[in-house]
Amino acid sequence: MPPQHNSTAPSSLGGTQRGVVAATFAVLLRHRSTLTAATVRAVSLTALAGLLTTATVFALSWPLVTHMRSERIRYHQLEDPYSHDHSDLGLVALATLPLYLLLLGVGSAALQSVCSRTVAAEAQGSPQSDRLPTAASARLRPILAVYVLRGLIVWTPPLLAFELTRRLTSNLLDTPLPLARGSWPYTLVSASPAVAVCIAVLVRLALALAPAAAASGLSPHEALRHSWTLTTRTRAGAVRVLAVALPLAALTATVIRLATQLALPVRPFLRDLLEEATGNFFAAYYAGILAPVIIGILTAAALTFPLTATAFAALYDRLWTRLPPRLAATTGDSTT
Repeated sequence: MPPQHNSTAPSSLGGTQRGVVAATFAVLLRHRSTLTAATVRAVSLTALAGLLTTATVFALSWPLVTHMRSERIRYHQLEDPYSHDHSDLGLVALATLPLYLLLLGVGSAALQSVCSRTVAAEAQGSPQSDRLPTAASARLRPILAVYVLRGLIVWTPPLLAFELTRRLTSNLLDTPLPLARGSWPYTLVSASPAVAVCIAVLVRLALALAPAAAASGLSPHEALRHSWTLTTRTRAGAVRVLAVALPLAALTATVIRLATQLALPVRPFLRDLLEEATGNFFAAYYAGILAPVIIGILTAAALTFPLTATAFAALYDRLWTRLPPRLAATTGDSTT
């Protein structure tokens, strides 16, 4: 049974006198020490786990980069240009991508739990409640499960659409196209990935409140259902989610871009250091490519995710306390 919020008595975050932006920054300022400590802890542990994972992946991929190095030497001796094939490394990266997403999900879930607790403490007027370790580990699992379920729901159709398009419209050697180029089926199949991505973005926005709902004590499927109801079945839900999501997405993208650009000097330094230590140009080359990107992602996580998590938690509290009793009862009954 999900916790029943009182829709007739708005919390201090959901009152008409305070908007989501004001409530968000009030929480961030009043609980800045708690949020800063949680952010540093989560980002540091995620970075350490990611570093160990990357080192393990490079160690397991060492035969591939060693083969590249040997081929480069052989082609150099033959005085022929060498263009290395990185498709095998691409497969390794694709295979390990879920592991990196899991690490980011665990760190995000931990921060979301802390941010939601601070929002709840602000709403209840109990400034000490966000420091209690109550249900911190218990809330982590449903939030992480929400991330996994939401990712499957949102991105499985676009991936299937891309694969279907590749199979039906790609030009393969000595293989005729399954669909005639220029025909209506060919045009529809070619456009299906773009349509699927647009639908995925809309669904992702509709489920944007699910982690905050899970942090409030709901099970993963209840949290997804609540987010869908608040976004699609209320007059202001979709507009407010969009008004919060777009600036935050733009801010995150900007921070990632700027941090990555500022970290570019790390690339030649790390490349030279690793090449001198390992004697393998390709291992150093790919490590140098990854380093600024990783720094950009971690910097954006540290600077923007507490703001994002707090804003969506405040928005969830505001929308839920204003949910009409009919919809509140329907949502409660459907999730029991």
